[in-house]
Amino acid sequence: MVLYEKIVTNLKNAKAAKSYTEKLITRAKKNTLHNHRILISKLSPMAAKKAMEVLGPKFKDRKGGYARMVKLVPRRSGNSKVLLEFVE
Repeated sequence: MVLYEKIVTNLKNAKAAKSYTEKLITRAKKNTLHNHRILISKLSPMAAKKAMEVLGPKFKDRKGGYARMVKLVPRRSGNSKVLLEFVE
């Protein structure tokens, strides 16, 4: 999600990914060596670089809620499709 800034997945995976990426963006907001090493250990080097240089400064003044989930197609089953994207 960090590289493409939006993904389409099912509801269960979207909830897990939203929680995980919001914690990573909170780390990326503080540009320290410790946070950079944590991001590199959890993400690919390219995604960590994007998080530190693009997404961290973008959400600098925001206190939380960096991502949103939008249900795409209503379905009877629990396997509904969800768009997970960063808030502008």
